Amino acid sequence: MWLTSRSRLQFDEARRKNGHTHPFIAEDGCAVYLPEDYFHLRPESTFSKAQKAATVRLGRFTCLPVAEALPAAADGLEALSEDTGVPIVTLRSLSLRELSQNTGLPPREAELSRQRDFDDLFFFAGVSEENIQRFLAEGRARKLEFRQHGVLWSAAIGASVSRCIRDLSRLYDRALRYHAHTLGIATPELADGLFPSCERKILLTNRKAEPQTTEASEGRGVRHMDLHSPDLWEQVLEVVTVPH
Repeated sequence: MWLTSRSRLQFDEARRKNGHTHPFIAEDGCAVYLPEDYFHLRPESTFSKAQKAATVRLGRFTCLPVAEALPAAADGLEALSEDTGVPIVTLRSLSLRELSQNTGLPPREAELSRQRDFDDLFFFAGVSEENIQRFLAEGRARKLEFRQHGVLWSAAIGASVSRCIRDLSRLYDRALRYHAHTLGIATPELADGLFPSCERKILLTNRKAEPQTTEASEGRGVRHMDLHSPDLWEQVLEVVTVPH
C-alpha cells in the first residue's frame, strides 16, 4: 500500500503505469482510496456523528475520508492569514503559467498538483522566519495540520496516517477473516509518521551519508536496510515473507 503526499489525481497515473491495483493513502494521511470492488464488503470506519458518511465516491475510487474536505482547510487558511497578517499564496490562486513556474512542473502536471480533495497547498512569499513560525503555531492551535514539501506547505484538518492505516487494516481483517499484520517501509524523514502504526518496520537508510536518527528508527523491532543496496528489493521481500 503506497503512502503519498500526492493527490488522488496526481497518483492515479503513476499507479496505473506501475501496475499498482491496491488501495493507497494520499495527501499525507487525509484519506484512503479503494479501487472499485477491491473489497467485496461494505467499508466501515469510525467517524464522528457530525460527518455525513463514512465513505464517499471520488472518481473511480471509494474513499475513506479521515480529514475534512478541502473547503474546510481552504477557509481555515484564509482566516488564519487574515487574522495573523501573514500573507500566503495558495496554488489554487495562481494562473496555469504561474503555477507551472512556481512548481517547476509541466502545465498538465502542475494543474493536477492543485486539484486536491482534502488538503490545501500554499507557500510563503517574502515572509520572515519569525512570522512563519507564528503563523504555524496559531494554525496548529486552530487544529490545522501543516506539512512541508520543500518551499511548498500543505494544510489539512484532521489528517492522520495512523487512522488511515487503522481503518484500512480493519478492512483487510474483515475480508481475510484473520488479523493482517502491518509492516511499514520508510526512509528516515517519513518513519516517525508511519512506524508508530505498524507492527513491523523496515528503515531504508543512506549509509554512505551521515547517519540520520529519528524517534521511530530508535524504537524496537526496526530493521535497517541500505537504500542503495543492489539487492534491496530482494531483502525486503525476504523480510515480508517471513512469518511474524
